[in-house]
This record gives sequence, C-alpha cells and structure tokens, in this order.
Amino acid sequence: MNKELRQAVIAGNWKMNKTRPEAKALIEELKPVAEKATCGVVICVPFTNLETAVELTKGTNIKVGAENVHFEKSGAFTGEISADMLTEIGVEYVIIGHSERRQYFGETDETVNKRTKAALAAGLKPIVCVGELLWERKCDITKEVIARQIKLDFFDVSAEDIKKSIIAYEPVWAIGTGETATAEQAEEVCLFIREQLAEKYGKEVADSVTIQYGGSMNPKNCAELLAQPDVDGGLIGGASLKAQDFGVLLDAATNG
Repeated sequence: MNKELRQAVIAGNWKMNKTRPEAKALIEELKPVAEKATCGVVICVPFTNLETAVELTKGTNIKVGAENVHFEKSGAFTGEISADMLTEIGVEYVIIGHSERRQYFGETDETVNKRTKAALAAGLKPIVCVGELLWERKCDITKEVIARQIKLDFFDVSAEDIKKSIIAYEPVWAIGTGETATAEQAEEVCLFIREQLAEKYGKEVADSVTIQYGGSMNPKNCAELLAQPDVDGGLIGGASLKAQDFGVLLDAATNG
C-alpha cells in the first residue's frame, strides 16, 4: 500500500449469502469492528439486503455496495437492476465484472465496459474486476490477458472517471479455491495494471487509483499481501462473512 498517494480499501463481497435478519446481525457485529479503521470500508451485499445495509450503516464509516448493475437506465430487462435504482437507495459502490459473473452469467469485456460507464454516469464508484484463468497463467499470458481487459473494460472512460474507480485483480484460479497468489505474484500484476493505466492516463492518474487484490485474502495472508506497494486493499469473499476475520483485514490495512 502507498497511502500517501491513494486510499487503501477493504471491500467485502458477500456473494449469494445472508438473509435480511442474518445481514442485520452481521452488520451490527461489523460496526464496532470497523469504527477505528482509517482505510475505506465497503460491504457489497445481495440486492435484497441493500436497503437494510444502507439503513444500518448510516452514521458509520461503512459504505454499501451492490454486486452487479445493468448498463441500461430502464427497459425490458427482467431481473436486472439499474444504476439509478441503486443510487436512489443510497448505494455508493458496485462490483462489476466479477469472475463468477463472467463465468456463469455470460459477462464479457464489452458488457463490463457498458456497466462501468453506466455506474460512473449515475455517480456510483465501480469496483472493476480483472484476472486470468489458471490455464492462461500456465500458458504465461497473464499480462496479455490483463492488458486486454484493462483496455476493453475502460474503453472511453475518462481520466477523471478512472480516478473514481477501483480495480480488483482477482486471479480466477484463486477465487473460492483456497489457493492464493503469492505476495510477489499479486504485486507483479497490480504493478502491471498500474503501468497500463499510466500508459493510457499518465503516471499521476495511475498512482491515484486504488488497486485491490481479490483472490482468497484472509487473516493469515493479508499482512504480507498488503505490505506490497501496489496492493491497495482487498476484495474479500469468505472472510467478509465473519466480523472477526474482516476486522483483522481492516486492522492490517489501517496499520500496515
């Protein structure tokens, strides 16, 4: 982390977990855990929990995010939620292009780009996910994959808007598998992402963008990962569902 240049952000991705009563209980546990954190604290929750989360986090340092957003403002898109619908209820962040959305629901770099621009236009802060498959890493094309995703996912996104965005590097082979990139591997790719941003937007803009690591960060490995200069926090899956574990990550990002 380089806190002089950009904010470290720990964002929880609850995925398809927690009923509303369960969400309320977890948020109440999280509030005292998070209150002393100086890093950004975000919980991205299922659509059914958004209003509960927004209401319960008022007056705290916890921000609320959604796990997806559609790229159109309205229309015949059954089952989808627009950016305006999210901002109306007080949502501030949204995850876009998570590997599970790409793998199971047909997300492409084109739709990620559309969703990112729609989110930004509505005033949301997108957490845009990029990352390579295990086969792509074995074929030694990680950087080619990441470079392509950065160019396509942020096509026609201005420098001012890129500064409002977060990028989460999530090696697909480390999502929910228990496998984790080494601190050196995470730093290598996060630095490469920053170099790609510098080519497009200039070094000053690139240095201001928060780049998270999103592959099975947990209480045991967070300190080493967050010690890397270009790893500015984490997009957290399983560890975000336990207040104590999430608190360890917040402490590491605050004190690291």
